[in-house]
Amino acid sequence: TAQQQTGSRKRKAPAVEAGAGSSSSQGLAAADGEGPLLPKKQKRPATRRRLVHYLKGREVGARGPAGLQGFEGELRGYAVQRLPELLTERQLDLGTLNKVFASQWLNARQVVCGTKCNTLFVVDVQSGHITRIPLMRDKEAGLAQAQQGCGIHAIELNPSKTLLATGGENPNSLAIYQLPTLDPLCLGDRHGHKDWIFAVAWLSDTVAVSGSRDGTVALWRMDPDMFNGSIAWHSEVGLPVYAHIRPKDVEAIPRASTNPSNRKVRALAFSGKNQELGAVSLDGYFHLWKARSTLSRLLSIRLPYCRENVCLTYCDELSLYAVGSQSHVSFLDPRQRQQNIRPLCSREGGTGVRSLSFYQHIITVGTGHGSLLFYDIRAQKFLEERASASLDSMPGPAGRKLKLACGRGWLNQDDVWVNYFGGMEEFPNALYTHCYNWPEMKLFVAGGPLPSGLHGNYAGLWS
Repeated sequence: TAQQQTGSRKRKAPAVEAGAGSSSSQGLAAADGEGPLLPKKQKRPATRRRLVHYLKGREVGARGPAGLQGFEGELRGYAVQRLPELLTERQLDLGTLNKVFASQWLNARQVVCGTKCNTLFVVDVQSGHITRIPLMRDKEAGLAQAQQGCGIHAIELNPSKTLLATGGENPNSLAIYQLPTLDPLCLGDRHGHKDWIFAVAWLSDTVAVSGSRDGTVALWRMDPDMFNGSIAWHSEVGLPVYAHIRPKDVEAIPRASTNPSNRKVRALAFSGKNQELGAVSLDGYFHLWKARSTLSRLLSIRLPYCRENVCLTYCDELSLYAVGSQSHVSFLDPRQRQQNIRPLCSREGGTGVRSLSFYQHIITVGTGHGSLLFYDIRAQKFLEERASASLDSMPGPAGRKLKLACGRGWLNQDDVWVNYFGGMEEFPNALYTHCYNWPEMKLFVAGGPLPSGLHGNYAGLWS
């Protein structure tokens, strides 16, 4: 059911510079790089017997395996902090696709993406080959015709990575695919949203929530009987057949007195530890629900910065939500009346924060100006570039904010570009999505030009 095309086609668009790079969930790989526990009779790997491990354990007064595990945790934390400055970029050719809005790693070499031109595709980051995935159609044909210009804004994998949730051909509908085959399973097109889906979050392996521009969040439950056979049904002519489902619960965002007509749900994030769902709406509010068999709203908080709140992520370790806005990232702990972590300011040309992800104590910020920033939540400051080391010293902080600048990507030099933007040769790309593959220390970043009238794309693998 998939059509392949190579990502290496030639074009006369601006030259793509070779140079330097989620989802959580929320644009973030869930894997932490650790393998399965070893059987009791199996010998320890040689890496655990290294002298530096022993000396470090003795230095901190630790004894036995527990001390070694604690040190390995420290090493992982150190690696997370040092990784960004070591990353270099390799741009990926996406042809003439328009603006990548969402992405997730499927495995060590494949990333699934969704675009503004309503294309769902898988890109092989090693070969550059692109495989397009057919979109699911509503039961009532014709509903998607009036929905041009939205595209696919959300892609999320369930915890076991057996199902993928995204948009359908009609961007109001929720599409569920099986993994790893990407066979269509079911489509939520009955009594669901009346406007575009902007966000998706999984509450469990079989329960997902979608947030829409119509000001509602919908809870969907997938019947295990649908996918027990592990393959999609097919009609007599070989076309895939999928179920059409309706939500189990639909909750409306409360109307704010300040901006009652702009309660569009823009982003979702789920706390597995607390079984709570967070959401941000474009009227400048953060909302929290208790997520059980239905959604029960706990609170709504006015955000300190309420312009262009378009991304949200959650850190289980810190019990902290992070909200990206036009010029800041705000941190929220719903259990604290007074927030102890001050917002971070990210004035990158006034283009705003476009993507966020947490890993341990580091938050990655994708801006609308084509750059990636890295913030240490414990130190409450941005990671800094390291100065060159002399022969007798270690490299230290240079005092400059560490910033990774993404390449030019591809821009369609059409009439809009000529008439409204003066034919600017270089136009920074908004980094709408990024996702990490932590076991292999890789970062996938993608986006496109920020102005809605411009057509283009950017994708890069940072490793």
